[in-house]
Amino acid sequence: MPIGRCPPRAPARGLRRLDQPDPLPVRQRILSGGRGVRWTARMHTGSAVPASAAPASGVPASGVPASGVPASGVPAPAAASARDWWEARYSERDGIWSGRVNAVLASVADTLRPGRALDLGCGEGGDVVWLAGQGWDATGIDLSVTALERGSRAAVASGLEERTAFVAADLARWTTAALFDLVTASFLQSWPVAIPREAVLRRATDFVAPGGHLLVTAHAAPPHGDLPEELRAYRFPTPAEDLAALGLDATWEVLAAELRPRTASTPEGEPHEVVDSVVLVRRR
Repeated sequence: MPIGRCPPRAPARGLRRLDQPDPLPVRQRILSGGRGVRWTARMHTGSAVPASAAPASGVPASGVPASGVPASGVPAPAAASARDWWEARYSERDGIWSGRVNAVLASVADTLRPGRALDLGCGEGGDVVWLAGQGWDATGIDLSVTALERGSRAAVASGLEERTAFVAADLARWTTAALFDLVTASFLQSWPVAIPREAVLRRATDFVAPGGHLLVTAHAAPPHGDLPEELRAYRFPTPAEDLAALGLDATWEVLAAELRPRTASTPEGEPHEVVDSVVLVRRR
C-alpha cells in the first residue's frame, strides 16, 4: 500500500481520500499526516491493530453512555496510560455506549450542508455512523482499537462503509493536512486518567476548513447523582473555559458558548436532568 500525503480537499497520488475508504476487505494503511506524522488507519476490518502499533497515550471515547455515565470498575494505576485504561474499559463488555447520536451534534449537523466530518474521540463510532447516514463523509479518531473495531462493524452493518473511516491515534500528536467542514468533540473527558484536553481542543481548530464548524460538547456537571469515586473530584469545564482553550483569532465567529439542559437516563433507566456545555464556532 503506498504512502502518500492527504492534502485539503483533494486525494493524494495513489491514495484514496480519508473519507472514501476501500470496499471490504480493507488492509492496514500507514498514511502521512502532512506534517511529518504518520498514523495507522484501520477501516472496516475484523482484525485489530496490534497493541504495539497504537500510541501510548491519548484521549478517551465519546458517545452517549448506555448507563448515563462513563463509570468503570477498571482501576487506574499510577503509571497507567489513557490508552491502556480505555482499552481495559472497553474490554469489560461488548458496548459501553448506547450507539445513539449525541443530541447536541444532531441538532447542529441538521442545520448544515453535509460535507467532510471529523469526530475526535469517537469511541464506538455512534456519531460517525449517524453522520454518514445523514450524507456526511465521516472520519473517527480514537486511541482505543477495541472501540474502533466496534464502530467499523456498525458502519458495515449499516451499509455505510464507503462514507466512514476509523483511525487509531493519539489526538495529542495526531495531525493531517486534510480539512473538514465539521469537526466535533463530544464529551472528550477522561477520568480517572487525565488527558491533555485543552491542548487537544486547541489543535482541533487546525482541522477546520474555511467556512467549516467546530463543535465542542462536554458534561458541565455530573451526569447523575450516583457517582463513582473517581468522578467526585473531576472538575467539569464551563463553556467559557472551552472557548478560551480554542485560542481563536479574528478569523473565527462564535455561534454559541452556553449551557444546555437535557433529559438523560440513570443506570436504572430513570429520567433525570443533566447540563451540557456547548461551544460552536465557525471559521470565516
